[in-house]
Amino acid sequence: MTAREPDYRRTDPKGFIVRAAMMLAQLVIPLGVAAVTIFDDGDFGGKIVWAAPFIAAIILFNLVVAYLQWTKLTYTAGATDIRVESGVLSRAARSVPYERIQDVSLEQKLLPRLFGLVEVKFETGAGGKDDLSLTYLSEGEGERLRELIRNRREGAEDEASESDTERATKQVDTIFAMGPKRVFTFGLFEFSLAVVAVIGGLAQQFDFLLPFDLWDLDEWEQRLAGPGQWLAGLGPLAQVAGIVIAVAMLVVLGVATGLVRTALREWDFRLERTSKGLRRRRGLLTRTDLVMPLHRVQALRLNTGFVRRLFGWHSLKIISLASDSGGANHDAVPFGQMEEIQPVVGVTGFDLPPGDTTWQRAMPEYRIDKTVLAVIVLLPVTAVVAAVGSPWFWLAPAAGLLFTLAEQWWRWRHDYRALGERQIYSKHGWFSPSLAIGSRVKLQSVDIRQGPLARLRGYASLHFGLAGGRLRIHGMPLAEARRWREEISRSISSADFSELLETKGAPAS
Repeated sequence: MTAREPDYRRTDPKGFIVRAAMMLAQLVIPLGVAAVTIFDDGDFGGKIVWAAPFIAAIILFNLVVAYLQWTKLTYTAGATDIRVESGVLSRAARSVPYERIQDVSLEQKLLPRLFGLVEVKFETGAGGKDDLSLTYLSEGEGERLRELIRNRREGAEDEASESDTERATKQVDTIFAMGPKRVFTFGLFEFSLAVVAVIGGLAQQFDFLLPFDLWDLDEWEQRLAGPGQWLAGLGPLAQVAGIVIAVAMLVVLGVATGLVRTALREWDFRLERTSKGLRRRRGLLTRTDLVMPLHRVQALRLNTGFVRRLFGWHSLKIISLASDSGGANHDAVPFGQMEEIQPVVGVTGFDLPPGDTTWQRAMPEYRIDKTVLAVIVLLPVTAVVAAVGSPWFWLAPAAGLLFTLAEQWWRWRHDYRALGERQIYSKHGWFSPSLAIGSRVKLQSVDIRQGPLARLRGYASLHFGLAGGRLRIHGMPLAEARRWREEISRSISSADFSELLETKGAPAS
């Protein structure tokens, strides 16, 4: 009996049109620069005669390349792996076993969404170019492939049909959502001057299109001398008013940039509980669809900011088993009140710290040693700069020294740790406080680390193994660190981790 040939499929036929359009979009700026260069000396009519066929040839070439790429891109979901073959001139074949696939997500940029297409991304934990993606599949095929791979990765006997997928996606319970009002409020706290940097970068790249040097201050002074002469004549008070207006414009620009970035990323944010875990969908121009299986959640991270916490706003991130740091920390609640976050924490199987939790600080010796090491480095620098530099240059390293002293004292006052029956807790900061909650069962390892000074002074650091992030506690007494390691190791060994992963929808311990 011969083995059945793999059932290779092509991506959606509309995909090559989208690919060609995106390839042409990348040529808009080069063609625009070329057009300015070619037509800057007049004779527009004569030059357009030979330029038009050239542009048409570029468009036709992109269509042909996109079509050939589509015909040569095939995929198949086998019994143990997914295989993708691609390439026109040079062929490439890649096979990824299901057990290496940490997560499968769907992404829709604006143009593919208009055609009802999605990009299917397979996170392997290696990150970057080592991850796998398929562009573009229909929405139904993308959902079917995601469910099929998840079932085979988890050892399910039956393959997910399209009707199974439809039923799974319909059985949802929305546990958190953000409407336009919430997104707008969120954007007010996302102040950013990134657009100023972008405009400055573009101006520097295309400064040849300007009639003068953008960074020549004398040129700016001469050009503004006429229109701005009246302001200079009004005296210092008017000049201060001008500075205030300029700062106000930057603030408005920063707020507007934060609003736009937040709306593009978080528009119509929805977090739903499905039979496969937590499903998150968000985005305005680029729509992402991600499912986070509950049994793969290793830890939670609760954050807020100095201004946000005054209004009661916090964010909740889920740290999953995907070991790529870019995709492992998933926003579950980007901007919510604690009464909204607490039910989401409960769905993941975790608990917030109870009121009677016993919190402990790092040993004073740990903070003192950190401070002394900083003094050893910064104090000689301050002395040298004061001796050979400008009379005021020594203030910079001196300020750094004072900041280090204040930071270490402040962190000793506001960094805490606690060990619960099922979880570990680590709190950091006061201005922008954060709380990490780790499962004692799902941690992968517990390491005690000591440097020469730590061995001499009797403290240690605990490093917890997380596939999707970092969790460390510093400045613990060595005896306590050993007790934590023993208790947590006992918790890890009390459960078969492979069986835990195969328990679909099981809450985290």
